Amino acid sequence: MVADLNPAAFSIRSCPLLVVKVGSSLLVKPDGGVRREWLETLVADISSRHLAGQRIIIVTSGAIALGARRLGFDKGGRASLADAQASASVGQILLSGIWSELLGERKLVAAQMLVTLDDFEERRRYLNIAATLDRLIGAHAIPVINENDSVATEEIRFGDNDRLAARVAQAAGASGVVLLSDVDGLYDRAPHLPGAVLLPQVDKIDGRVRIMVAKGSSSGMGSGGMASKLDAADIATRAGIGLAITSGLKDHPLVALANGARATYFAPRIGGSARKTWLGGRLTVKGRICVDEGAFRALQTGSSLLPAGATRVEGEFRRGDVIDISADDGIAFARGLSEYDAADAARICGHRSSELEAILGTVPRSVLVHRDQLVLL
Repeated sequence: MVADLNPAAFSIRSCPLLVVKVGSSLLVKPDGGVRREWLETLVADISSRHLAGQRIIIVTSGAIALGARRLGFDKGGRASLADAQASASVGQILLSGIWSELLGERKLVAAQMLVTLDDFEERRRYLNIAATLDRLIGAHAIPVINENDSVATEEIRFGDNDRLAARVAQAAGASGVVLLSDVDGLYDRAPHLPGAVLLPQVDKIDGRVRIMVAKGSSSGMGSGGMASKLDAADIATRAGIGLAITSGLKDHPLVALANGARATYFAPRIGGSARKTWLGGRLTVKGRICVDEGAFRALQTGSSLLPAGATRVEGEFRRGDVIDISADDGIAFARGLSEYDAADAARICGHRSSELEAILGTVPRSVLVHRDQLVLL
């Protein structure tokens, strides 16, 4: 599973479009001020890559922390949802101004995009984001993206910018993602414990890897820990995109990465269709269909989900909604677009195709989830 990190994975030649995520603890000081001198070195790295032909998208945190300082809020603006939304409203202006100023000094055009979880979960809005990013990149602008925390709620938000960065990379068709953090990668145990070993490369995110994850953020400003970074790596690699976690604590972090700085690299899987990678990267689903052992085996070989193989339906969903598919253990192993509303799906569970018309009273669709609208997790 572990091999030497290959910094060339994000070279200009092999990675024409790179997404760089900057965490709050890197951009904002503990007192709420901006780490401007460090940020200038990062912008210098971005400028060098841009001038050499690599296109860059920035996913930035820090709005809530900056706004909280300006408003005088305690706990970095995260004492309540209302505080976070108000802090974000003030901080977004400050944050976009900083990026615009520093990129402008390098003759680069910054383009702000504020997005929400729903923008990526609803297919049409997702395609609109992809089209906007494509146009901006084609115009040689630098998109600077953040979650719109001024309107996001706990129920409809990414909650961290690690997963947002992976979804942005997916929508933009990027080849790589760099998560700049206050840690230099994934360790086999909590980094502060004796004998902790950095994993230079992870080829598969499985149960063993997830056990290693240390949850939570030690800075008190960010919302993501290693768990969210692992989720981001899962989303990115499913879409055929490599991802690296590396420390941004030192100056010129992208130069350091290219020169072999300590990092964990998550190798991309073989990418599927655009729709299937979108399905696999979704963070919300409307319901679940549980299946028997025969259906489980059939889906593993590329078949559609037939009503005969379904055992029960959970949740409320409509035709076209995204649902999970699980076996008896309750763990989702596939995801797809339902061909039926939940009520009708429940009525035909366990029945053969020849029986469906008599049950539903109409000429039915022959599958619950078509193989072209289904992705294995």
